[in-house]
Formats: sequence, C-alpha cells, structure tokens
Amino acid sequence: MKFSKYQRFVVAILAFLQFTVVLDFAILSPLGALLLQELRISTVQFGLVVSVYAFAAGISGFLAAGFADKFDRKKILLFFYAGFIVGTLLCGIATGYRSLLVARTVTGLFGGVLGSISSAIVADLFPFEMRGRVMGFVQMALAAAQVLGIPLGLYLSNRYGWHSPFLMIVVTSIPIWVVMLLRLKPIDDHIVLQKVEPSEDTPLKHVTRTFSKSHYLWAFGSTMLLTTGGFMLMPFASAFSVHNLGISLKQLPLVYAVTGVASIITGPIIGKLSDGAEKYAVFVVGSILTMPLVAWYCNLGITPLWQVIALNVVLFTTVLLRMISAQTLLSAVPEINDRGAFMSVNASLQQLAGGVASSVAGLVVVQTPDGKLTGYEGLGFAVTFIVTLTIVSMYKVNAQLASNGVLASARPLRA
Repeated sequence: MKFSKYQRFVVAILAFLQFTVVLDFAILSPLGALLLQELRISTVQFGLVVSVYAFAAGISGFLAAGFADKFDRKKILLFFYAGFIVGTLLCGIATGYRSLLVARTVTGLFGGVLGSISSAIVADLFPFEMRGRVMGFVQMALAAAQVLGIPLGLYLSNRYGWHSPFLMIVVTSIPIWVVMLLRLKPIDDHIVLQKVEPSEDTPLKHVTRTFSKSHYLWAFGSTMLLTTGGFMLMPFASAFSVHNLGISLKQLPLVYAVTGVASIITGPIIGKLSDGAEKYAVFVVGSILTMPLVAWYCNLGITPLWQVIALNVVLFTTVLLRMISAQTLLSAVPEINDRGAFMSVNASLQQLAGGVASSVAGLVVVQTPDGKLTGYEGLGFAVTFIVTLTIVSMYKVNAQLASNGVLASARPLRA
C-alpha cells in the first residue's frame, strides 16, 4: 500500500513534531554531566528534574483523556504544542535549579500529551497494514534528534551555556506549529462515530469506561513496562559514558551522532519489516537481543571509543525492533470512539511509570567523589527482568487482538 501525498505530509509533520518533543526530553541526558556541575546538584536532584516532566505529563494525560475524543484532533494538537513551546522557552530562561524544575513541569504538562495525540492521528488516518512504516518514520525523530539535535545541543551548551539548547528547540518548533495551523486538515470524523450521546458521555464517564475494558488494561500494563527500562537507564547515560566508560565530553557528541545515523537508516527498514511480518515475533526478537546487551553495557568499565559506538548502534537497533512493533500493535487495541482517551491514558501511565523509574534510578545510582557512578550495573539487571515481563504482557495483548479479529479489521477513519 502506497502513501498518498497528504499522508506523506502528515508523516513528515508528525516526525518533525516528535523531533522537537524527543529532543526536549532527550537533551537532559547528555546535559546531565554538565548540569550536575553547573547547578551543583546531586544525582537525586537531577533525577527529579528528569522525572518531574514525566509526572506532570502523566497528570495532564489523565485530565485530557476525558476530552480527547470530543474535539478536532488538529485543534488539540495545536493547543498542546503551543504550551510545549512556552514550557521549553521557560527552560531556556531558567536561572537555577528551582526555576528549571518549574519549567520542566510546565513542559511536561503540555509536551507529554503530544505523543498520544500523534498516535491517535496515525490510527485515524492510516490502516493497520501501513502503521509499522509510519511508526518507523516517526521513530526516526529520535534518531534525528541524536544526529542533529543532541550533538548540536552539546556544542551550544559547551560554548554558550546549558540554556542555549532549549532556545534552539523553541526556534525550531515555532515554524512547525505555523505549518500545522495552515496545512493540516481537520481530524474530527471520530466525533461523528461516538456511540454515546455527548450529553450523557461526561469526561469522567469517558475515562472510567476506558478503564473498564480488560483488554485495554493489558495494553496499559505493557506500555508501563516498556517505558520503565528506558527511563531507568537514560537519565545517567551520558554521565556513565563519561565517568565510567572513559568517553570525554568532546567525544560524546560523536557517540550520539553515529548511533543516530544508524537509527535513521534502520528505523524505516524495521517499520517495513514490522508490516511484512508478525509484529509480536519482531518484538520478541528485539527483546531477546536487548537483554544481554543491556546487562553487558551496564557492567562495562573503561572502554575504547569505537566499542562504545558499536555497542550503542546495536543496542538502539534492538530497541527500535521492540518499540516500533509494540507501538504498532498497541495502536490496534482501542476502538475508534475510545482512541483519543485510550492514547491519553496510555501516555499518562507511560509518563508516570517513567517518572517512578527515573526517581528510582536517582536513588540507586550514586556518584563517588571522583565522578564515577555506582549502582548502574544493578539497573541493567533490573531492566533485563522488566524486558522479560514485557514479552509476557505483549503476548497477552497480541493474543487478544488475534482472537477478536482486530489485526485483520483495523482500518483508518479516512485515508
């Protein structure tokens, strides 16, 4: 199945949007080593800076879930993206730890919902048989953030201070918002298909009904497990590379850049593979490959630069195998009239799980006087156990979809 011209535009604009959102969150990890010194904060405080975004996003998602299926998705997308831009601007003008904490809260309240809105739009406009490719292209945003954004952000922060990467994101985001306003068509067919009268379907009832469906609960649990591993390792990844693996701050952008280039190449390939094969099988293969790599990586000491780069490339490829196939499967779970609420709740639980994981990581990981991190190896073993649990939970999701015939019948609202 080929993409129409408008579908290609939608994929592109959502990918650009995800680029800015992912970069805003991901930039904190490579800035970690710098912020720990500049703000003179502990690992626990830095873990809170990371996790407060997730907690705010989780709360926002629950509040938005009741209204997500009642309005044009384009208008909701524009509203929350505008709030995200304002929150990122506040990060760029923050004067210290407390103001940065407040700014990350505002950014999380708006930015954390954008992923769920994008997922609902993808499910609305693309058939199930095409979603793997769509997810693959959207996942390229993560890779592009590494190739272009993170190295540039590190360069700007080293030269102009840690505020500059956030201001760069603001300047990049404003034109994207304008293009969406002018060119994105209304996405409101789901309103016509509501099974409950609007006067009887209050926001609270809408959310409660979403939680009352057992097959949704398995999907929510799988999402939380998927998120936990990444949030445990990501906040201290740059500090671990610098202080434990022996990678200098000048070499760190090269690690992210090469890994990102590889992800840009493999993302669409994995998306196409996911559309052509059984998605759960792709997920299992990615999970089995991920577990030993994570355990090995987290127990490394001083390591040559080329080995660190090679390991990061392979590890991110296995992560993409898991994430693209899992997101495609989860997009088929909600019914059309619950899609927005399901995606919002799903994103909220994802962010809350990530916030807890980041906080736990901040308590487990300790920085010694010489800068080395201890406890990171324990996080690696915890992540391998969580990946095992996720294989089981995703099996249940896949079995429910197959038994209900959803995998064969999932269709978009409008091509």
